[in-house]
Formats: sequence, structure tokens, C-alpha cells
Amino acid sequence: MHLAYTNHKYDALDYRQVSPEFGTRADVKALAANLPELNLEHAKVREHVYGGRDSVVRSYLRDGIDGWRLDVAVDIGFRFLDELTRAAHAQKPGSPVVGEIANYPKEWFPSVDAVMNFPLRELLLRTVSGRIEPQTAQRMIARLVNDAGIEPMLKSWLMLDNHDTARLATSLPDERQRRLAQLLQFTLPGAPNLYYGSEVGMTGGDDPEMRAPMRWDLVRDDDPTLQWTRRLVELRKRHRALRIGDFRTIESTRLLAFERHTDRARDTVLVFANPGSTEVSETVMVANSKLMNTMKMLDVLGAVPPQPMNASLLQITLPPHGFLVLAPEVAPPGGYSAYKRVQ
Repeated sequence: MHLAYTNHKYDALDYRQVSPEFGTRADVKALAANLPELNLEHAKVREHVYGGRDSVVRSYLRDGIDGWRLDVAVDIGFRFLDELTRAAHAQKPGSPVVGEIANYPKEWFPSVDAVMNFPLRELLLRTVSGRIEPQTAQRMIARLVNDAGIEPMLKSWLMLDNHDTARLATSLPDERQRRLAQLLQFTLPGAPNLYYGSEVGMTGGDDPEMRAPMRWDLVRDDDPTLQWTRRLVELRKRHRALRIGDFRTIESTRLLAFERHTDRARDTVLVFANPGSTEVSETVMVANSKLMNTMKMLDVLGAVPPQPMNASLLQITLPPHGFLVLAPEVAPPGGYSAYKRVQ
């Protein structure tokens, strides 16, 4: 609020003056005196915020909003978050409550429906940049998903950057690492959350750089980063398992490998990633009894034609920072399919 030219006011000209668009020092004194801290331990406050029929949470839902994203939700605590979420669901069944909770997510469910998944974000960035070994990362991801539960994970925001972090292109200046991180963002359990401008490779470091205005000059159909982002969006739309599927690790030694699956073989998606700086070639085991060893697998992101594979034991070779996404060819040309009675 200090006197400054810019909107963020971090380059103050005079700390003793208030920027005129905000008011005067007298207004600051009045605000400090008309601005009480809400005490949620007081029943009347809880009734005003979320408990009563005309409370803030319930009245806005009744007016048509779809749900709530709560800033710094950890400050509300488990008990009151649980009461707030129940009140929101009572007013509008299915309305999501998403908490900005940077902690390990396990015990925050079901106090909220979803979190902004900061631990998974940090895990992905450290893995693709070589600071966490693939197998360690795989165990950590599996532990996180199993602890929190697949349903809350599917609803939780999976972002690689936002208004409080450095932008992805700054955190990962290597384009290969960046693309690998984005691939994992769109294939691991979660709701991919894109920060404006990252789809065209905007850079930005510490505050206020990451909050710079949108670079509309970068928005072009021939922009490779935008094209890649669109491919990932289409991948997620095309494959049901990436939206609602369960998560299961694939037995591997040097690759980060996992499976997204439902009760239908046709939905299966296998993801393999090599975050390392050298080529990796290894045999991995896919523990999915519905995948047919006699049928072909499709490289859903690449140009490799369908080829017969032993779906239980796959030989995977990936270059440094490479990846591969496979899906079963359940309806091949020619009519015959071993999936006829196992769909």
C-alpha cells in the first residue's frame, strides 16, 4: 500500500505515504480499528462464515457458484474445515472445496475435497531435474497416492507453477526436462492446473516476476510449447483412465513407470519416463491381467507404428529425459481382437 509507481508496490518511493489509489494514513487507522480478526472458536462466527443458511459459504453456492477454493486453508484447521466442507455439500451436493494446503495431504481429507498438491509438484520438479532418483520418486508417488486415496488425488490440483512460485520455464530451463514434467502433470492422478502463460513458455523468477502480465505476443499456433500443451490436453481428453483411473506402479529399476487403469482393459495407459542424463534400456513388468500378450501396443504420443509386445514383460528403451506412453490396441484393423470378451 506504500507510495509507489507499480501495482505490486514492492519498489516503494516513500514508506511513510500511502498510494493515493488506496486512500490516506487516516484510512489505514480506520481500517485497523473496523477490521476485527474472525475467531472461528466463536459459534456465531462459524454460523456467519459457513454454518447458517445465509452464511458466506452457503449463500454464494445458492447464488450459483460451483465451489470454493480456500486460500491458506491450513489456518482454518481440520475441525472447522470439515464443518465448512459439510456445509458446502449440504447446500450444493457435489460442490468442491479445494484448500491451498502445502502440507503432506493425507490427513487433510475428508476435511477438504481436494488440495493444491504442492508436495507432488516439488517431487516432480526434483525428479525431472535429477535431484531424486526415479525409483525413489516412484515409491514416494505411490506412497502419497495410497495415503491420500485415489479419489481425493483425482480432484486435487496438480500444478507445476503458480502465482507464488517461479514459473516452470525458469525452474526448468531445459526444454526436455520441462516437457517431461508436463507429461507427468497430465498423466499422474490429479487435475492439471495451468498457470497463465506457462502454456507458451513465459519465464519469471521470484516475486513479483512470476506475476508479470500475460505475454500475448507469444500466443501463436506455431509456438512449439503451446502445441505440446495442446497435445497433452488432447491426450487427457482422449484417455478416460487419465481422468478417472486408478494408479499402479510398474516394476522397473531405472525408469519412473506407472499405469493408469480402470476396470476396462481398453482404458489402460502405461507411462514410462527416463529423468536421467543417459539412455536406459530395461525389461519392466506390468501387473495387469487384462492386457493381451499377443496384441499390439500403441505409442499414443509418438510416430512409432503399432507393434506386437509381451504386455506383461515390456522391453523399454528411452533416451535421456525421454518418455513413452502406451495403450493397448483393442480394436485392430482386420476384425479379430483377443479383447473381444475382455474389454
